[in-house]
Amino acid sequence: MDEYDFLIIGGGAAGFAAALKADGLGVKTLMVNHGPIGGTCVNVGCVPTKYLLTALGLKKKALMNHYPGLSFKVDEFDFSKLLKGKNDLVKKLRREKYEKVLGSLENVDYINGFAKFKSNHEVLVNGEKVGFKRALIATGAKAKILPIKGVEEVRERILTHVEALELGELPESVIIIGGRTQALEFAQIFARAGAEVTLLQRSVRIMPQAEPELAIELENILSEEGVDVATSVKINSLGRTEDGVKVHAEVMGRVKVFEGQYLFFATGREPNTPDLGLENTDVKTNEKGFVVVDKTLRAGENIYAAGDVVGEPMLETVAAKEGFTAATNALEDRNIELDYRIVPRVVFTDPQLASVGLTDGEAQKLTKCLCSTVEFSNVPKALITGEERGLIKMVINAETKEILGVHILAHNAAEMIHEAVMIVRNRMTVGDVVDTLHVFPTMSEAIKLVALSFKGDVSKMPCCVM
Repeated sequence: MDEYDFLIIGGGAAGFAAALKADGLGVKTLMVNHGPIGGTCVNVGCVPTKYLLTALGLKKKALMNHYPGLSFKVDEFDFSKLLKGKNDLVKKLRREKYEKVLGSLENVDYINGFAKFKSNHEVLVNGEKVGFKRALIATGAKAKILPIKGVEEVRERILTHVEALELGELPESVIIIGGRTQALEFAQIFARAGAEVTLLQRSVRIMPQAEPELAIELENILSEEGVDVATSVKINSLGRTEDGVKVHAEVMGRVKVFEGQYLFFATGREPNTPDLGLENTDVKTNEKGFVVVDKTLRAGENIYAAGDVVGEPMLETVAAKEGFTAATNALEDRNIELDYRIVPRVVFTDPQLASVGLTDGEAQKLTKCLCSTVEFSNVPKALITGEERGLIKMVINAETKEILGVHILAHNAAEMIHEAVMIVRNRMTVGDVVDTLHVFPTMSEAIKLVALSFKGDVSKMPCCVM
C-alpha cells in the first residue's frame, strides 16, 4: 500500500493552492481528482462566462456607441464561433495554469479518478488502497436542480451552467430560474446574443442580499436590454411543449405560464460529498451535505476541508485562500483563521455589481451607522465614457466614521472594488479616503466622491475638489 504524508482530494482552486503549499514544504503529496483538472472556475465558471460577457459587451458598445460623429456596425456575429473561442481559451488556461503547474511540482503525485475514505488514514483510489497522515477535502460543488413537480418530464430541456456552456448554437429562448449572480450573468449573455430571456426570481427583487438601490437599478438595466424579469414568483410545476418547456407559476398571487426552448436552473449549488465515504471518518456534514469545519478549516482529527465543499462564500479566490490556509494549518500545525469580513463579491453583468464589507442592513444590526449613495452621473469619467448608469454606496460607523462597507454598481466595478477592500481591511475612515489623492478622471474617483458626500452635496462640487 502506498503511503503519503498529505492527501488532496480535488483538483480545483483549493486543491491546487494546497498542493503548491505542500510542494514548497517538501511534503510527499498525492492529489486525486475526478473530471477536468482546474475545477469549476477555469472550466465551467469564471473564465468561460467572463469571456462571453466581455465579447458580447463589445457587440453592445459597437451598436450603442454614445459619441457623436462615430457610427459602427457588427459585420459578423457568429455565436457558434464565439463558443469555440471560449473553448480554446479554457483549454489553454487549463494546460498552462494547471497541467503544466502540476507537472512542475516535484513532491506531488497525481491520479485521475475517485477517492473514497475507508478511515481517517486510508482511502481507496480507483480501488487501490492508499495510506495518508493528513488529508484535505476539496471536491467542490455542483449545480443544484430543484425537485419541482414535472422536472423529470423536462429533463432533456434543462440547462445548468455546465450544459449552457456546452451549447453548440444560440437557443431561441431561455427561462432562467433564479435571480442571483449566475442567473443574472447568463441572462445577459443570452439576451445580448439575441435570445429571448425570461428570469423568474422567488424573492421580491433580484440579488436580495445586495443593497436595494443597486439591485433595483441593475434590474431596470437588464429589463431595458430585453430580459423579462419576474419577481415574487412561486413555481408550481413544469411541463413539456412541442419544442420546449413550460413553467406553471404564480406571480404575486396571479397564475401565469411561461414558455421557452430551454429551462436554466441557477438555483444554488450542492456539495460533492456523496460517495466520499465520510461516514468512515470523523468528518461531519450539515443538513445540506456541506463539510463542517472549524475556523481553521479542520473537519476531523487529521482531515481538513476547503473551497465550495464547505459552503459559502463559493468564490474561486476564497477557495484558493482556504486551500492554502488549510494546508498550512495541517502541515505546519498552525491555527490560522481567515478574515471573511473582507471578501469582495462581484456580479459580472454590465454594469458590474461589486461589494465588500457590511450592507446597510447588516451594519444596523451591529452598530449605529450612516450611509450615503452617489450616482455615477456625478463622476466625470463616467460621463466621458458614456457609462453613467450606476451607483456607489458607502456604509460607515456613525461615531468613529470607520468605513464598514462599499457597494458599487458601475462599469468596471470589479476593478474598483479592490481599493474598497483595502479600505475596509485597514479600517480606514471617511477622512482617510478624503485625504487620499485620486487620479482625475477615473471611475475609481467615485470612492472619494462618496466619502465626500458625507460632508456635502457632491453635485455642487467642482470636478477636482480637496
